[in-house]
Amino acid sequence: MTLTLGQQPVERVGGRWTGALTLANLGVWAAWYGPLQILLALQAEHLAPAHKTSTLALVNMLGAIVSVVANPLFGALSDRTTARVGRRLPWVVFGVLGGAVGLAVLAAASSVAVMAVGWCTVQFTLNAAYAALTAAVPDQVPTRQRGVVGGWLGVAQILGVLAGTAVATVAGGTGAGYLACAGFSVLAVLPYLLMRRDIALARADRPPFGWGAFLAGFWVDPRRFPDFGWAWLTRFLVNLSNAICTMYLLYYLTDAVHYTGDADTGVLVLTALDAVTLLATVVVGGAWSDRTGRRKVFVAWAGIIMSAATLLLAVWQTWTGAVVASLVLGLGFGVYTSVDFALLTDVLPAARSRGRDLGVINIAAALPQVIAPVLAAPVVDHLGGYTTLYAVAGVIGIVGSLLVHRIRGVA
Repeated sequence: MTLTLGQQPVERVGGRWTGALTLANLGVWAAWYGPLQILLALQAEHLAPAHKTSTLALVNMLGAIVSVVANPLFGALSDRTTARVGRRLPWVVFGVLGGAVGLAVLAAASSVAVMAVGWCTVQFTLNAAYAALTAAVPDQVPTRQRGVVGGWLGVAQILGVLAGTAVATVAGGTGAGYLACAGFSVLAVLPYLLMRRDIALARADRPPFGWGAFLAGFWVDPRRFPDFGWAWLTRFLVNLSNAICTMYLLYYLTDAVHYTGDADTGVLVLTALDAVTLLATVVVGGAWSDRTGRRKVFVAWAGIIMSAATLLLAVWQTWTGAVVASLVLGLGFGVYTSVDFALLTDVLPAARSRGRDLGVINIAAALPQVIAPVLAAPVVDHLGGYTTLYAVAGVIGIVGSLLVHRIRGVA
C-alpha cells in the first residue's frame, strides 16, 4: 500500500496493523497507569507519610506540566521528521526507551525530588511515543473506519490501565513494580515497530523552519476553527472530571470507604470491573458511530453516564457504591473513548500538521493533570473531603458533555 503525505487515507487498514497499534498503545498506558494508579501513591506515602496527599499532588502536577508541553512538541517534530523509516516510528522508539529510563529512576528514588525527576522523565518521553502513535490514525485510517480503530485504542487504554495496575500490584514492591512496567511497555511496542508501516517525509516536502512560525503553529485560533475549539474544551472538561476522580482513588478507599483489605488490591479490583463494562461497549460504540455517521450524540451521552458514576462516589461511599460506580463508569467510558477520538480526528485543521494538532488536542487530556491537584488537595483537606470533591468532578463532566453539541461540522 502506498501512503501519501498530506491527503486523507481511503484504503481500509487491516486487523494485523490495528492489533499491533493497539498493543503498542496498551504498553504506553501500562507504563503510565501502573505508577498513576498504585506506585506513585505508595511511594509518596513511603517518602512523606505525613504529607502524602500534597506530595502526590505535587509530583503529579509537575509531570502533567511536562506532559502538556511534550505531547504537542513531539507531535510537531514528528510532522517534520524525514527518517527513511517514516516520520512517526523514530519517536515511538525514543519515547518507549526514554520512558523505561524514567521508570528505572523512579524505582531507585529515595527522595521526593528524585521521584519528581523520574516521573517528569516518564511523562516527557512517553508523550513522544503517544503523540506518534496517535497521529498514525489520521495518517493511515479512513474517516469511516476511525470509530472502530478508536474503539480498539480504547481497549488498549483500559487494558493498559488494568495491566499496569496488575503489574504494579503483583511485582513485589514499588521498585520492582516500576521496572516491571518498563519491561512490559518495551515488549508491547515491538510488533508495531517491526511492521515498519509509516509515512516517509521527503526533505523537499518539509517546510522551512523558523522559530516564530514553529511556535505560532501551536495556537489554533478557535475563531477560525470553532469546531476544533469546542472539541478541545469538551475534552478538557471531561478529562478534568476524570482526573479528579482517579487521582485519589487509593486514598478514597482507605480514608472514605475504609476498605478492609489492601487498598492497592481494591484499586485493581475496581479497575478490572471498569474494564469489563468498558470492553462491552468500546468497540461496539465505535462501530455503531461509524455505521450511523454520527458522533456527537454518542460522546454527549457517554460523558453524562461517566459523570453519573462520579456522583455515585460522592453520595455512596461504601465498597458496594465504588463497585457500582466502576461498572457504570466503564459503560460510558467505553463509548466516549472510541467515538470522541474519531470526532477529534474529524475536526483537525490541516492534514500536514496532524501530529501537532492532535498534540494540541491532547493538551486537553494532560492539562487536567496539572489543574486537578490544585483543585483536589485543598478540597480533600479543608473543603468537605471526598463528598465535595466527587460532586464537583461530576458537575464538571456534565458541563463538558453538554457542550459537545456546540460542534457544528460533525454530525
